[in-house]
Amino acid sequence: MTSGAFTAAYKALIPQLESITGKTIVTVTTSIGTGDISIPNRLKRGEVADIVIVADGVLRQFIADGYVLADGAAIVARSGIGMAVRAGAPKPDISTLDALRKTLLQATSVGYSASESGKYLTTDLVQRLGIAEQVLPKSRLVGGGERVGTLVARGELEIGFQQISELLPVPGIAHITPLPPEVQKISAFTAGVGTHSPDPACARKVIAFLVSAEARQAIAGSGLEPVSA
Repeated sequence: MTSGAFTAAYKALIPQLESITGKTIVTVTTSIGTGDISIPNRLKRGEVADIVIVADGVLRQFIADGYVLADGAAIVARSGIGMAVRAGAPKPDISTLDALRKTLLQATSVGYSASESGKYLTTDLVQRLGIAEQVLPKSRLVGGGERVGTLVARGELEIGFQQISELLPVPGIAHITPLPPEVQKISAFTAGVGTHSPDPACARKVIAFLVSAEARQAIAGSGLEPVSA
């Protein structure tokens, strides 16, 4: 089970993972999700996962809740938040705090995810910019495993915010721009072994590969920052 931020890197690495483990990799979900299909609810009802890859704070809570083992958990990448618009739309300016504030105020609709980037946008960023009252009423949570960029591409949302690695693979969007450095939030994503994994030793081998130099190119190519030397 992996949240969306690490999905593109994970999919690119599946052939190597299958070679290393000698097993066929089965993907349960590629999104933190919402409702019954969310990773927390899947784990809560006892679904088996060898490896869980989510934002570090979420993973640490899973360990505390007994869903993931502390032994073998490791940060596999770091990620920043970006904004995107529909392909063919003018490129909005978010290079400074004032420009970002203006873009958010002028947008007719704003999309955000159910994961870390969405929580940051709605509970921190717009408050720091002093525009929460104007922006939150026209903002929309995108859940159910769907990417924010997909709704932007369909024209249902004018602008959308998500981890850059989640926006990059989406066709039909453009101008994927990171937040200004002053308000950028870098999140660590951590892999851990599921408590009910039938082969925890194999799962740890996979996690060790994800933090190795061999995985670096795929991780960097997906828009994430690798943690390997």
